[in-house]
Amino acid sequence: MGRTESWQRDLVSGVEVSNLGSGPGVVVIPGNNRRSHHYEKLARGLAGAHTVHVVERRGRGASGPRSTAYSVETEADDVLAVLEHTGARVLFGHSYGGLIALHVGLRQSLDALIAYEPGVSIDGSFDASWLDGFTRHLADGRHVAAMTTFLRGSGLLPIRTAPLLWAISFLMLRGAGGRETRAMMPTTPAEIGEIARLDSDGSRYAGIASRTLLLGGEKSPAYLTGVLPRLAAILPSAEYTILPGLDHNAPDENAPDTIAQQIRLHLVRGERHGYGVASRSRQS
Repeated sequence: MGRTESWQRDLVSGVEVSNLGSGPGVVVIPGNNRRSHHYEKLARGLAGAHTVHVVERRGRGASGPRSTAYSVETEADDVLAVLEHTGARVLFGHSYGGLIALHVGLRQSLDALIAYEPGVSIDGSFDASWLDGFTRHLADGRHVAAMTTFLRGSGLLPIRTAPLLWAISFLMLRGAGGRETRAMMPTTPAEIGEIARLDSDGSRYAGIASRTLLLGGEKSPAYLTGVLPRLAAILPSAEYTILPGLDHNAPDENAPDTIAQQIRLHLVRGERHGYGVASRSRQS
């Protein structure tokens, strides 16, 4: 497939879906503060053998607004509609999108489910104590202070000093893409709130029947990667891999080709063991 091939976009039950490639379908669910276009390189890495459908989650782009009764299940409802519309049988989720993917997996069996550092809290592993401060700053219109609180609390950067985090936050919100990032920040409290609300011993995920691959990056915070072996032990058909040199933003920014390769290898191994990805995506 040529690298210049453009997205084809559909609206599915009020949600915009960007489609690329040809072959059995793979649905991609973006993470927190991410848009569908952030996964274009990942999609192109898969599109030679698959039709990739990237969901623009509600509250972003041409997708409709969120319901006032928001939950991870309303997100799963949208993804299930996309799976039905496209005929895809493979699902990939990144970060909070990985949590959504797991909850889709509880409701529908898939040929394969892949999640990169899903936003899962097991026995309090995800510390959301910073969320109140973030929400207050956001309500006061102090976006840089809110982003600084987010970066410090989430530990996604290897930097802990407040002045440096403030400077990075300022550049993120005032530079290229800053307006888009500011527009997405109000979605964060509900999403982090869902991670905290769903904290458990993880046993609910034993109901996922799909063959599952859990991925993480060596450079990511321990609270994101530490749950992967625990989930792999709970899910009936799961394995996990920690990828050397990668961080939390590998799928969308830093190593999309590596993640695409991991997805392709997982699907090829599944076909060899009789988990064939046989369905081809339907284009409207």
